[in-house]
Amino acid sequence: MSRGGQEKDREDGPERRCIATGDVEPKGGLIRFVVGPEGQVVPDLAGKLPGRGIWVSADRKALEKAAGKGLFARAAKAPVTVPEGLPDLVEGMLARRVVELISLARKGGGAVSGYEKVKDWLMKEEARVLIQAEDGSARGKTKLSTPYGGNYIGWLTADELGLAFGREKVIHAALGAGGLTKRVVEEAQRLKGLRVASADARPAAGAAAGGNSRRKG
Repeated sequence: MSRGGQEKDREDGPERRCIATGDVEPKGGLIRFVVGPEGQVVPDLAGKLPGRGIWVSADRKALEKAAGKGLFARAAKAPVTVPEGLPDLVEGMLARRVVELISLARKGGGAVSGYEKVKDWLMKEEARVLIQAEDGSARGKTKLSTPYGGNYIGWLTADELGLAFGREKVIHAALGAGGLTKRVVEEAQRLKGLRVASADARPAAGAAAGGNSRRKG
């Protein structure tokens, strides 16, 4: 933070202040909102909608506080309408965003699903991210390890992963080193903050980024 408490851009990316916590964080870990023409609060996950941005940490409690304590109106300095169930709305939007990104990676050959294919990618060191359904068998999931220096995502459901791969359900998936992988990890990390009960994330064999911590709740 700069002198006087102002937001600034750092080497690791621009920072913004969360209206709920008061903390200044890299904007990649926050959700941007704008006020629409009718005074409604609109989530702007892509950060491209016109208007002054209002930022909230990608965390369920922070969103609940912002929505319930009139913090959006205070930040906008005007009356606003906050959608009912805002945390659930944002969670659903983020989940769809992650699923769509994984689907795009799959279509470009940068993602595989199924235990044997994922195991093969891990053995050949082609996988950069291990993805496992939170509602999959715990015993089955322990048979695969996060790639060294890579990431683990364990808070999508088997149905959501199934949508990404054009199947009914998917338990195991992996992403390679393609251009979409970084975006998937970033968006999945924001989603994790909105999921009250995420799957236990397992320590990577070398790195803690992208979900290698446990979220309780």
